[in-house]
Amino acid sequence: MPKVALFVGGELDWFTTDFDYFVGVDRACLYLLEWGLPLDLAVGDFDSVSESELNVIQSIAKSCKKAPAEKDDTDTELALKLIFQAFPEAEVTIFGAFGGRLDHMLSNVFLASDPELAPFMSRICLRDKQNKVTYCPEGKHDIFPEPGMTYVSFLQEGTGELTILGAKYELTDRNYFQKKNYSSNEFLDGPIHVVVPNGYVIVIQTKDRS
Repeated sequence: MPKVALFVGGELDWFTTDFDYFVGVDRACLYLLEWGLPLDLAVGDFDSVSESELNVIQSIAKSCKKAPAEKDDTDTELALKLIFQAFPEAEVTIFGAFGGRLDHMLSNVFLASDPELAPFMSRICLRDKQNKVTYCPEGKHDIFPEPGMTYVSFLQEGTGELTILGAKYELTDRNYFQKKNYSSNEFLDGPIHVVVPNGYVIVIQTKDRS
């Protein structure tokens, strides 16, 4: 199961490097090169780089996919689809998904809404120093705490009654209330058990900014 790092165009002030394969989107390709990291795949319309910078990216990247500026997918969505086409069992961690333009950030948070990416949602993770975002499709799931994070939230994309067990604040058929984002929950002594009735749930583990 290859571990893939995908670097995109938001804030990139924190990342890890324990990966088998490195992918850059648009200008993030230059950051990978500046940091001396591999550039196994470069993806994007490259509208945020100059012609000379694009020439550098194309000359160093092991593979480069240049997309038209007008397309149905974001560059990040396109990169993910190419990754899963090449490595259907990949685990992908996305850095740079937050910060920058709000519309880009929301597109990244709701990546699992894309029908082509939905089958892979449980193997997609968005990370920065303060946040970890993962996805749970319909069914039962155990959520384990991420070291260093303080809070956990559950953002439901679907209908029906979400169940949260084993957390500081449980949600069951006895106390159910409807909310888009059940935020600021906490782990106790073990994993949190979640039952997703349909659609999917975005799990956000986070901490206050230090």
